[in-house]
Amino acid sequence: MEVAYQTAIGKKRTENQDYVSVFRNQADQQLAIIADGIGGNRGGDVASAMAVSHIGFLFEATKFDEYQDVEKWLRKSVQDENNSIIEKSHQYADLQGMGTTIALTVLLKKRMIFANIGDSRGYLLRDFELHQITEDHSLVNELVKRGELSKKEAINHPQKNVIIRTLGISSDADLDTYTLPLEPGDQILLCTDGLTNMVSDADIQKTLLQNISATEKCQQLVDQANTAGGLDNITVLIYQDDEEVTN
Repeated sequence: MEVAYQTAIGKKRTENQDYVSVFRNQADQQLAIIADGIGGNRGGDVASAMAVSHIGFLFEATKFDEYQDVEKWLRKSVQDENNSIIEKSHQYADLQGMGTTIALTVLLKKRMIFANIGDSRGYLLRDFELHQITEDHSLVNELVKRGELSKKEAINHPQKNVIIRTLGISSDADLDTYTLPLEPGDQILLCTDGLTNMVSDADIQKTLLQNISATEKCQQLVDQANTAGGLDNITVLIYQDDEEVTN
């Protein structure tokens, strides 16, 4: 599968606290991971870089036979990294309170595993339809689940960016995982809320359905988020079948 990613500062922020990368392990299995740092001037960029680079480095030494082994490894690795971020934040005053969201996918031969903490998202485009696989760990999403807000009301809610689960803030890093079969024609999108707060799922779907490269799709999504205001850092990562693009 073709993979591409792009991260941008947006139009309102003074620094980019998002981080993104792709890693391969000893079995040529792939891990793609994005992170959105939390903490403003108190180390959000440090937390996101730590999460991506440390988990990715550990992944490169692995070789999995069963997807259940991947899920077990992810939970342990994320919990260990959570502890490392907390320890680092206690060592330096300017890093106190730092944390990060993460969203990731692991591609095996016949399966894909999504996982997340926070409101960075994983999507799957299959049979021309876009599906959000991950669930936002946010106050607004909890209100929607309890029936106290409609999905339409949630879009512009003043507490939309209040996150209730992150990496690095509390001792318990509760990772959600989702395992699905990998099918021909699938496209995978990982993104931070700098995209999804600016660009609707419908417009994201339209972009992913174009017969262009993954790199071009990443650029278009970043451009759309900036055109809509670019209120936050923007990070997108796309996997697609090489055969999907013929030009």
